Amino acid sequence: MAAHDTSFWSKHQILEKNSIILVIGILLMISVGGIVEIAPLFYLKSTIEKVGGVRPYTPLELAGRDIYVREGCYTCHSQMIRALKDEVERYGHYSLAAESMYDHPFQWGSKRNGPDLARVGGKYSDDWQRAHLAAPRSVVPGSIMPNYAFLFDRELRLEHLGEHMTIQSIEGVPYTQEQIANAAVDAAAQLNPDDKNASAFAKRWPTAVVRTVAKPGKITEADAVVAYLQMLGTLVDFKIYDEKANLR
Repeated sequence: MAAHDTSFWSKHQILEKNSIILVIGILLMISVGGIVEIAPLFYLKSTIEKVGGVRPYTPLELAGRDIYVREGCYTCHSQMIRALKDEVERYGHYSLAAESMYDHPFQWGSKRNGPDLARVGGKYSDDWQRAHLAAPRSVVPGSIMPNYAFLFDRELRLEHLGEHMTIQSIEGVPYTQEQIANAAVDAAAQLNPDDKNASAFAKRWPTAVVRTVAKPGKITEADAVVAYLQMLGTLVDFKIYDEKANLR
């Protein structure tokens, strides 16, 4: 046994004493491991499970998401609920990859100065969301979030929404030419149930929720952000997944 051990270590010393051989060995091990991990993915049509209900953002929601990213909201709020008991009990069903399939870039992350927002849609009213944007401590006394009251004074620019949707379609988001051509019209219609284009909007976006503006006669950036927040986590019927889990 001792002779065997001596023979083994004498051979191992070749790696320890020769840096070039050691580097070559490391590269070979990494290459083999990488091939084992990556090669199977080439045989999959998609690494994202198809989930019913998931749709692209409406023009208004997409604009709200852009403002959300622009203002750095993602640095304090992740949209990634892990499959851990305490996470699920606090925020809701764990995040599915399909929920972010139309996000460029996605908002998953681990940094949380504030709560995770993956399931915030419908949790509070539109009025609560507006109050929270304008003066966070008026509804959450201990909040460290800065005020975003200026969003209520900035008029949302609708003329570039179609162009942004076109770029998103290049990334793989399945926007139709009709949806892109009517981006500005649909953004206005989603904020006014009495809009003359409301019926056309409903046909193009059958599952989208029509909201209201914060200031009558003016579509602001705050309206877009609220529309975006209010749809987060509302597209998927998680009862289906809970029932499947119970049957296992």
